[in-house]
Amino acid sequence: RYQIHTGLQHSIIRPTQPNCLPLDNITLPQKLKEVGYSTHMVGKWHLGFYRRECMPTQRGFDTFFGSLLGSGDYYTHFKCDSPGICGYDLYENDNAAWDHDNGIYSTQMYTQKVQQILASHNPRKPIFLYIAYQAVHSPLQAPGKYFEHYRSINNINRRRYAAMLACLDEAINNVTLALKRYGYYENSIIIYSSDNGGQPMAGGSNWPLRGSKGTYWEGGIRAVGFVHSPLLKNKGSVCKELVHITDWFPTLITLAEGQIDEDTQLDGYDIWETISEGRRSPRVDILHNIDPIYTKAKNGSWAAGYGIWNTAIQSAIRVNHWKLLTGNPGYSDWVPPQAFSNAGPNRWHNERVSWSAGKTVWLFNITADPYERVDLSARYPDVVKQLLRRLSQFNKTAVPVRYPPKDPRSNPKLNGGVWGPWFKEDEKKKKSDKSKGANKQKKNKNKKKAN
Repeated sequence: RYQIHTGLQHSIIRPTQPNCLPLDNITLPQKLKEVGYSTHMVGKWHLGFYRRECMPTQRGFDTFFGSLLGSGDYYTHFKCDSPGICGYDLYENDNAAWDHDNGIYSTQMYTQKVQQILASHNPRKPIFLYIAYQAVHSPLQAPGKYFEHYRSINNINRRRYAAMLACLDEAINNVTLALKRYGYYENSIIIYSSDNGGQPMAGGSNWPLRGSKGTYWEGGIRAVGFVHSPLLKNKGSVCKELVHITDWFPTLITLAEGQIDEDTQLDGYDIWETISEGRRSPRVDILHNIDPIYTKAKNGSWAAGYGIWNTAIQSAIRVNHWKLLTGNPGYSDWVPPQAFSNAGPNRWHNERVSWSAGKTVWLFNITADPYERVDLSARYPDVVKQLLRRLSQFNKTAVPVRYPPKDPRSNPKLNGGVWGPWFKEDEKKKKSDKSKGANKQKKNKNKKKAN
């Protein structure tokens, strides 16, 4: 489902927020369990944990080994959300994995765990393994030996990033070798997928794309990925069709011969034939997002959106070759690789965007201009209107944003120094009993008043 249909369309789930992926959202592992799959997760969860029901083991995974938060130290698995709000964040199923707290770099530790799972499972029985490596997210840390090949990179962040990536590449190789060694490979599908573009301030590069992680420019949302499997019909081909992260859910359930209930409102499509046989994608559009809370664009208005859409709102949509952005789309420079070097001519200042005053609508032909250099909104007002109408239609189906204020009970100090579920059901019950009592008193008072 798109973010607008889960309530998670604004930002990320913060460690101290009482928030998680809504419990009525059925997950991929839950559907795969229905058809006899063993389901295992290794790595980063980041879908909320404030109550036990939000934990990976309650959302379809037989086992979980990894971290609950979005980032943390690669060696100590420790994370501070703000000064004094710090805790340990490494779990085995539902408990803190203190016995694994021996300073192993997370990329290598997670790979060892995957190897153990594959070694102890029967390869004739179906298995779904979700591995969410922490790399290459900040903080930029890597074991010393991986730096050797990258001494020529002057920029220290870029050098660290390259070292982290080399370690990650080795990990993917080791997982693939384990699939072969234990007899899974011939009947496996390996999907390698990313969740956002690079962060140039932390070693990433999206050049020649525009913008960075956290923005709706292509640099923030266009990610590379690959599918590797002996079961692919067309091997070694490049797919340039529209594919979105929501497509994995129906694609994998269908491949596993699972059932998708007819009344499940999905935004994803089964794209297996697109990937395996090079067919056209069933998808004609992608709603990148509509975020009603993000800082409104000062000059945005209904008038600028032809009375169809308030262009102060941050949103982006793709329909066939067209992409439309409205509102405040975020950091929009092109950051060339030269920006990372301490030597040679720096082209970056030529690429800085001087904000065209008051702009709140952009239109690009992404197929012809993936770098978003030629804004066509003035030239094709009819296309702009058409895409604004599609945005408006999507928006009618949006659910309210879930972005609660921080809860002081989330402090790991109150939880044995560990980030973990803090919201207790019995407290909720007491509260509702209290409020029931209060309501009764109110009712009695109101009765007296009425009398």
